[in-house]
Amino acid sequence: MWNERYSKAGYLFGTEPALFLRKHKAYLTAGAKVLAVADGEGRNSTYMAEQGLDVVAMDGSYIAIEKARALAMSRKVTVDFHEADIAAWDWTENQFDMVVAIFIQFVGPAQRNDIFAGIKRTLKPGGLVMVHGYTPEQVELGTGGPRNVENMYTDETLSQAFADFGLLELRSYHQEIDEGEGHSGQSALIDLIARKPG
Repeated sequence: MWNERYSKAGYLFGTEPALFLRKHKAYLTAGAKVLAVADGEGRNSTYMAEQGLDVVAMDGSYIAIEKARALAMSRKVTVDFHEADIAAWDWTENQFDMVVAIFIQFVGPAQRNDIFAGIKRTLKPGGLVMVHGYTPEQVELGTGGPRNVENMYTDETLSQAFADFGLLELRSYHQEIDEGEGHSGQSALIDLIARKPG
């Protein structure tokens, strides 16, 4: 499905990073090793590399990764791209200073719980997780994301998933976004930023 979606000319979600990342640029510490989960066509991993981070990016679509490599090359930055099924990703323990998961709501609650557990495991003690996505209201707005309400995040979903982390930010809000044809218009968004103990 994703190869088909990404096979169209151009970049489905544009080439600029998610507004969420730009708004929270202060957390992007140069030299930190970061994993970009289901990074798609590379707009977010490339931006983080431009900020001086050591970026590993994974996605299941080889077409998306080809576009991501081209984008990183055009911006003259290096990203370590991996084609990988998220269900089979090796969440090696204590490997990353940061994990960034932006609009990864293509999975249901059971697999989402596995992914969140993997994120928590692969973060080093003191590491930072940044999650950005949609709330259930997004289904009615229809300006991006899946049509499955159960895939969406609520404050309770995220606060429970990262209850053992130090919460730095958890916010639900509506905002106009313009991120390619994939995410465009008034959107019901949610942000979580939390730090692993230790």
